[in-house]
Order: sequence, then structure tokens, then C-alpha cells
Amino acid sequence: MSDLLWQKAGVETDARIMRFLAGNDVLLDREFFLYDITASKAHVEGLERIGVVSAAEAAALGRELDTLGQDFRSGAFVLDERYEDGHSAIEARLTERLGDAGRRVHTGRSRNDQILVATRLWLKEKLDALARHCRAVAEVCLDRAAQPALPLPGYTHLQRAVVSSTAMWFAGFAEGFIDNALRARQTLAWIDANPLGTAAGYGVNLPLDRAHTTAALGFSRMQLSPIYAQLSRGKFELAALEALASALLDLRRLAWDLSLFTTAEFGFVSLPPEYTTGSSIMPNKRNPDVVELLRASYATVAAARCEIEQLLSLPTGYQRDLQFSKGSIFHGMTHGLAALELVPDLLARMHWNEPAMRAAIEPAMFATDVAIEQAAAGVPFRDAYRAAAAAAASAGEGRTPERSLAERVSPGGGADVRLEELASRLASLPG
Repeated sequence: MSDLLWQKAGVETDARIMRFLAGNDVLLDREFFLYDITASKAHVEGLERIGVVSAAEAAALGRELDTLGQDFRSGAFVLDERYEDGHSAIEARLTERLGDAGRRVHTGRSRNDQILVATRLWLKEKLDALARHCRAVAEVCLDRAAQPALPLPGYTHLQRAVVSSTAMWFAGFAEGFIDNALRARQTLAWIDANPLGTAAGYGVNLPLDRAHTTAALGFSRMQLSPIYAQLSRGKFELAALEALASALLDLRRLAWDLSLFTTAEFGFVSLPPEYTTGSSIMPNKRNPDVVELLRASYATVAAARCEIEQLLSLPTGYQRDLQFSKGSIFHGMTHGLAALELVPDLLARMHWNEPAMRAAIEPAMFATDVAIEQAAAGVPFRDAYRAAAAAAASAGEGRTPERSLAERVSPGGGADVRLEELASRLASLPG
């Protein structure tokens, strides 16, 4: 391992302890390394503005940081166990190439605000991706909801309840993912605060140009209190994971529906063949494995959220416990976004089996219509309810699913799905 940034003369470092302390941190830092380089460039510019580095040193540091980024992308530079973490690697590389100028790059900052700003920039990009994925799901749902509506049984308690439709089913998930996209944008706006320059959580005795780094890194505001910058680590990560979990909760329910609808017992939906797999022993099987893993993906995000929440039983100030939060956000965000990315194409290409859906609509599912009609004619609803319950087996006589849906005139019901309003909400989403 390269020289430790914090090494003191006369102090031996135990290799076993160092392995435990480093863990897989340097491997995880590969995910955040380019963001750390970007923030380092902004920091160098700020140091030049207050005279800590010269213009020539700042230019050289900027060039070397750009080269390091290029080398990392190409594989010419590998972030590995030679370094304690990505921050150490950046300083080691700059010192190797530029001598004293490289040794000045850490002036006025700590690894604490380095990882804060690198992960904050990363989270902003991931939340932007989350909003875009949710928007894409909503767009497909609206497109399919606008197609001719097919009768679909509506369920409560997993029992056949009332007549629903494919348009209502898609509209429900469209509105859910519009809300999820909005929540992602709102969360992004909330965490869009620059922690760089707060150092170890108490500021430094230099007039750091934090306004410059805030603008240079594209943050909407500066995180003012150094203490709060440290307190926000984990809190902001939780918010990002909660926004992702909100979308994954809706995805879990959507996937549950598809898991049921694709069974032979239901037979309502056929999936594109690419979204199914075979059995290793049963030649007759095509399994909806993709849908099942989409359904399970919420667990990964929830686990990441839980791990960070458990880490946050901490006093004020930086604590090393928070090192483990990097793995949580990496695994949770990466897996959750990969799951959502598959959904638009799946929904666009799934096929409804109209005969099977019609066959599943039984006469008793019209009983609610009968009760409401009687109540509208002046019969007290509870009396109408009892009469309809007594005659539920014959409630469908002379009725069709299309009529039931056409008469469902309450806002959002089968006759008034309000797709134009949902499309307007989607169009008005920020970003």
C-alpha cells in the first residue's frame, strides 16, 4: 500500500488492521473516483483564487487531474490495493507527477468532505436517472392506457370484485410512476448542496472560495454548516434510497400482478420470450424469471436503506462507521436502477389475452353496479346493498363489461380515466 496520508513518524501500522480498515473501500471508490477528480479540480481552482497555489501550479494540477481521469477510463490507471482509498490515489499520483504542487492539493480539505462531495455528485446523477426511468415507465403506461380498453377483472383480497379494464390498470401505474419521477426530482433538489470546503466538519482557517466550487460543480446551493455537512452524510443517502424504494414498491406490485396474470390459472398476459427463461430439468417450462427478480428488487434497496439507517446511531461529527454507507448506496442504487430500466420495454411488448380476461368476469361482479343504480334511484344504499347481495348470482343478466365501464363516470373510473390530465402532469415534471 502506498504511503498513508495520515502516517505519523514512529508509528507502526499492522497489516491485518489496515486490511480491516480498508476493506473493499478502494474497490468501491472506483465508482466514485471520477467524481472525486472533478471535485479536486474545483478545489484546486478555489485554492488558486485565494493564493494557496500559483496559477502555474493550478494549471499543472488541472492537466494532471484530467490525465488521471482519462487513464482511469482507459484502464491505464487502476485503482487497487496499492492505495488506501481513491483520495489517497489522487494525491499520490499528483505528488508523483508534480512534487510539491501535488502535496498542496489537500490544503483546506479532508477526506471527509472529499467523499461527501464525490458521493453527492454521484447521487445527483443517479436521482436524475431514477426520474428518467420513472418517466419512461409512465409514458409507456399512458400509451397503452390510450389503446382500446379491454375488460379485466378487478380484485380485492385477491378475489374477483368488480369489472376493471386494461386502461384503468395501466393508468394506475402511470400515475404512480409520475409521482415517483416527481419525488426523484424533489429529492435531487433537496440534496443539491455543496459540502466541499467543510473539511473534517469544523471549517478551516483559510478563506476558501466555496461559492466558486459550488458553481463550478453545478450545485444549486452551498451547505453552510460544516457540522451539518457531516450530519447529512447518511441522511441524504437515505433520502435517495427512499425515492428509489418508492418506485420499486410500485414495481413490486406491478410485477406481482404480472406474476399472477401469466400463470395458466389466470392466463391474462403473455410476456415477450426474452423476458422468460427455461427450467434446467423440466423441458416444458418457460418461467417469468425477469418479472420475479423485478419483484424481488425492492428487497435489495430496502436492505441498503436499513443498513445506512442502522449506521446512523452516531453522535455529532464524523465517525468511521459511515465508510460502510458507500457499499449500501452503490448496491442499492445500481440494482434498483437496473431493474427499472427493463420495465418500459416489458410493458410495451406484453400481450393481453382478451378471451381469458372476459371468461374471468362472472355475474356477481356486476352487483356493485346494481346497488349503486338503486341508490341513485332513491333506495337507501344499505337496503340496495342487501338486495344486490341477495341477487348477486344474477346481477350480470343483461349487462356487459363494456356497459359497466361506460357507466363508471366517477373521475378516474372506466368512463373517465383522465389520461389527458395524467399526460399533462407528466409533461409538467421538472427536468
